[in-house]
Amino acid sequence: MNRKTLVLTATAALLTPALAGCGSATGGEAGSGAIVVGTTDRFEAADYAPAPFDPAYAYDAGAWNILRQTVQTLMHTPRGGGQPVPEAASDCRFTDAGNESYRCTLRPGLKFANGDPLTAKDVKFSIDRVLAIKDENGPSGLLSTLDTVEVKGADTVVFHLKTPDATFPYKLSTPAAGIVNQKTYDAKKLRAGFAVDGSGPYTMKADVKDNRLVRAVFTKNPNYKGDIKLQNDKVELRTFEDSEAVGKALAAGDVHMVSRTLSPAQIKDFSAKPPKGVKLVPMPGLEIRYLGFNTEAPVVGNKAVRQALAAAVDRNNIISKVYGKSAQPLYSLVPTNVNGHVNSFFNKYGEANTAKAASILSQAKVQTPVKLTLTYTTDHYGDGTAAEFEALRSQLNGTGLFDITVQGSEWASFRPSQKQGEFPAYGLGWFPDFPDADNFLAPFLEQENFLGTPYANNAVRTRLIPESRRAVDRNVAAPAIGEMQDIVADDVPVLPLWQGKQYVAARDGITGVEWSVNAISDLQLWELGRGVSG
Repeated sequence: MNRKTLVLTATAALLTPALAGCGSATGGEAGSGAIVVGTTDRFEAADYAPAPFDPAYAYDAGAWNILRQTVQTLMHTPRGGGQPVPEAASDCRFTDAGNESYRCTLRPGLKFANGDPLTAKDVKFSIDRVLAIKDENGPSGLLSTLDTVEVKGADTVVFHLKTPDATFPYKLSTPAAGIVNQKTYDAKKLRAGFAVDGSGPYTMKADVKDNRLVRAVFTKNPNYKGDIKLQNDKVELRTFEDSEAVGKALAAGDVHMVSRTLSPAQIKDFSAKPPKGVKLVPMPGLEIRYLGFNTEAPVVGNKAVRQALAAAVDRNNIISKVYGKSAQPLYSLVPTNVNGHVNSFFNKYGEANTAKAASILSQAKVQTPVKLTLTYTTDHYGDGTAAEFEALRSQLNGTGLFDITVQGSEWASFRPSQKQGEFPAYGLGWFPDFPDADNFLAPFLEQENFLGTPYANNAVRTRLIPESRRAVDRNVAAPAIGEMQDIVADDVPVLPLWQGKQYVAARDGITGVEWSVNAISDLQLWELGRGVSG
């Protein structure tokens, strides 16, 4: 989602990867054949996740990283970040002063990987399909401002919006707007299993065992026409059970790069003494972690309890005990390096303020200690999550104000239960769809929100979100964005905890590592190559 003039003055430097630490590389260490990338992301086809790689269903960082290699979008985020640029399109722009009509012209000669021509009708079909299927786990909410899609000839598409939305170009750069072939995708049903095809830079062959993807082999698509320049012909994405396993594979030379997810301990060890032939590359990151609340549940349905938790939590304690240099405290849903960030939670509660928490509970006549269970997912966000929740339990119970227990649940059952409101308080993470404050606020606060939360604030939904989206100049949107952050800090439907820093580990002889993952955690496999880095 973008604005015609995206203002990233506070983030420009952070959206450009640090080149130091990449150095030069020779081809011998990396060997020949496919470049192998290791990940702890899990991809499973099951009743709860029937179509992991269907653009109408997929809505997590891991699945989107598969789609970004294979399914083309009209726009994409350029190398180094910033506002989106045309990809399958040759030109896209707003055609009215109110930012309610957006026109894209396709590149000439576009084809799907199988040779079928790609036209404006395919674009309309693909986006209409996401909205028609409207899967509860899918990304259709990203397209909530879209009214109709109009086709003009074979190469022009006009998007008519319900309300002004200066972020719409960014939304067209996400896999939610991925272009698929009408011959292989049903207009009203998900495409089950791991099949995926499109007009992107690669084709993908899935190696599946027990309904789980163990390896995805990406091969250069000879029919690809777009803005991306490929530095290789083949990349293999290999999945591992945990960080320890993928780290061993990297040290042994079986894997050339690890993108997700290095543990905090590995980052510390690799920084001090990396395995021979391995370098650790720091990358900009916009991942956030937070506690979410079912605001209609017993105990946390009382705003005073949520406010007391916000006052009592010690973010620095969590980071020092668990995450070290891979995280920093966060006092808003909007990360510190995104334009419009306000330290709203710090301004209201301070840091680990037990006296303030006690006062809030006392004034609300809440009996202490407050009994509450915090639920986290054991297998979705890396090895530090369990330790993080133990640290939370320990520090909150140490105040004498709370009686906290924690419980872990596998993602397969955690996410459906969370969306159904079964957990009063739970831990989740957010990898943004695009680097704008809107994408850290609207997905949590709109009516059909990512959390499925009953929380509603009329001023946010009816005034502030629409007002912020009118402004092409994001500095103009800052007051509305700031007010939303202050409202979240007061109502506490979510409690931000920390903001992540990304690290990529790679073997000598692999080039382009510094560009292979951008600030919003998009995996850009086409940047990887062999030889001497330029």
